[in-house]
Amino acid sequence: MDWLSILWFILIAVLWTGYLILEGFDLGVGALIPLVAKNDEERSQTVKTIGPHWDGNEVWLLTAGGATFAAFPEWYATMFSGMYLALFLVLVLLILRIVAIEWRKMIDTVQWRKTCDYTHTVVGFGVPVLMGVAFANLVQGMHIEVVDPITNEPLAGPVTPELLVTGVHNITGGFFSLLTPFTILGGLVVLAICLSQGAQFLALKTTGPVFERAEKLSATFSLAATVLTAVWALWAVLAYAETVWAWLPLVVAALALIASAVFSQKAFNNNMVSFLCSSAGIAGAVAFIFTAMAPNVMKSYLDPSFSLTIAQASSTHSTLVVMTIVAVIFVPVVLAYTAWSYWVFRARVTLEDIPENMGLLPKQVRLGANFLQG
Repeated sequence: MDWLSILWFILIAVLWTGYLILEGFDLGVGALIPLVAKNDEERSQTVKTIGPHWDGNEVWLLTAGGATFAAFPEWYATMFSGMYLALFLVLVLLILRIVAIEWRKMIDTVQWRKTCDYTHTVVGFGVPVLMGVAFANLVQGMHIEVVDPITNEPLAGPVTPELLVTGVHNITGGFFSLLTPFTILGGLVVLAICLSQGAQFLALKTTGPVFERAEKLSATFSLAATVLTAVWALWAVLAYAETVWAWLPLVVAALALIASAVFSQKAFNNNMVSFLCSSAGIAGAVAFIFTAMAPNVMKSYLDPSFSLTIAQASSTHSTLVVMTIVAVIFVPVVLAYTAWSYWVFRARVTLEDIPENMGLLPKQVRLGANFLQG
């Protein structure tokens, strides 16, 4: 196996880690809007906390998908064709979130902003659940068959190593084959972690009643995230892990999430430490998922020989060399820009920061006034 294939398998795990940490609190904030904000001004304050960051955080998702396409084209093709409906739903929800955030300020009525905010909330619940189900399927394995490239028929019984290498891997179980008790629990785990991250972020970025409610919710959701993750992870490592090395990131994730829950409680109350520990827990959880499924990128529960391995899915050595050079040059730039943006917008958002008038009045819209001229 090419060592660059292993390197890019690890780098894709790192990209997903960055996405889930940064987008995790974005989605969590959206989901928590009805719980932390009780009026229009507080909802505006809540949304404003992620305003400078949410679209930049989505770059990590695009990069993870692009890196998978370039480094492991068969992994990308198998996953995006077999999980098409689930990934399409994720895409629709992310588009709705763009509309909810960007168009929120276009019309100056409370009802319009409230509609946008509750759309944002639906997305905040839906995307983590779908993402969690997808990741849990990578650990559990899927209804994957290998199709003969000549006859286009699924292979059955003993097959030659040559056919396993040249055959096409297909997820043939359909959408509902992705939904099992284990994968649904995985979706709830990611949702709980995002709610915890979102509450901790709001406790760091707001003042007043929103801050007080976020602190209380942080204590609750961090405990829920720790318990759900413990149950799911033990189930995963005992039933589905391919190697004993999966225990190592699992222990890291467990300790980090426990620490996050402890520092979220009123007796210890340190929002920054709690947020950092939660982020470390996410990193450990992603490392566990990738370790648990290695040396495969997609596991088949029909027949272990039908699993798609890192070596089978990998691009050529020359492609991986070019990708590595590009990553060495541009990844530090992205990291520096991300750190700079969080430093620039590090101040807390107060109710005084919310403008009195946002967007056009409905009467102006009906008369044909546009958003550029007012």
